[in-house]
Amino acid sequence: MTCSRSDICGAGIGLRTPHVNQLIEQHWDIPWLEILSDNFLAAGGLDMAMLDAICERYPVTLHGVNLSLGGTAPLDMGYLKRLKRLMKRTNAAWLSEHACFSRNANHQSHNLLPLPYTEEAVTHLATRIIQVQDFLGEQILLENVSAYLQYNGSEMSEGNFLAEVANQSDCLLLLDINNAFVSAENLDGNTKQFILELPRHRIKEIHLAGFTDKGDYLLDSHSQPVSETVWQLYEWVMERIPDTCTLIEWDSDIPELEILTAEAIKAERILSTTSKYTQLWRGSPQEPSQESSNVSR
Repeated sequence: MTCSRSDICGAGIGLRTPHVNQLIEQHWDIPWLEILSDNFLAAGGLDMAMLDAICERYPVTLHGVNLSLGGTAPLDMGYLKRLKRLMKRTNAAWLSEHACFSRNANHQSHNLLPLPYTEEAVTHLATRIIQVQDFLGEQILLENVSAYLQYNGSEMSEGNFLAEVANQSDCLLLLDINNAFVSAENLDGNTKQFILELPRHRIKEIHLAGFTDKGDYLLDSHSQPVSETVWQLYEWVMERIPDTCTLIEWDSDIPELEILTAEAIKAERILSTTSKYTQLWRGSPQEPSQESSNVSR
C-alpha cells in the first residue's frame, strides 16, 4: 500500500536509532515512519541531518511523551514552539500525544500516569488540548495509556472519558490496542467494551506493540512481538474501522529491522483482508452498537 506524505496509510514502524542507517542507505518498502519527537527537541538530541535524510525518503508522523496534557503545571510554551518548528521541518502528517500526566511543579515521572475519569478531568484535559491545537493550528491525536492502578473517585469508564475529551476538544484519537489490553487485564476490565465506547469516526491511527507477562500483571514493555491475543483484537477492530493506518512500536530489546518489518507486513495483510468490509462505524459519533452488551476481552 502506498501513500502520500499528507495521507499516511498502511502499516508503518517506529523509527529507532539502530535502524536509521539502513533506512537511509537502503530501499525499504515501508509506507511511513513514526518519529519520537522528544528525541529531537532536547539539548544534545539526535542528529537533525539524519532526521532530514529520513524525512526525504519516508512520510512521517510525530509522537510525543512530554506534553503532560493532563498535568496541572502550565503548558510549556517554549517546548511547544520547538515542537511546532519540528513539525514544519519534518512535514509531519500529524502529532500524537497521551491522555496522561507525567510531571508536577517539582517532579518528573518516567511513566505516563493515568488520570481519574471525572467530569473535572475531562474539562481540564480538553481545555489543554484546545490550547495546544490552537497554537499548532491543527488537530492532534490523543492516545490511551496502559494502566496499573485506578482511582476510587472515577465517575465513568476510560472509553467514555476519552470520548468526552475528544468531543469537547475536537481532537482525534490514537487507539493503542496493546495498551487497552494491558489495562483491561491488569484492572479486570474489558478491552472490547472500552473500544466500543470510543467515537470511532475520530480514530485516526492504531498502535500495536508487545507486552511482558510479569505473572501478577502485564507490563507494557514494547520489547516483544505483538501477542496473538492483540492480533486477534486488531482483526476485530479492523473489521469495524477498516483501512485505519497502523504502527508497530518496539522500544526496548530492539530487534533487527527485518523482524520489525515482518510485524508490519502481518498488520498490512490484516489491513488488506479487512478493507473489503464497509461497516458503518465511521458514521455517527453516537451510533449504538449491538455488541456492546455482550463482548469479551
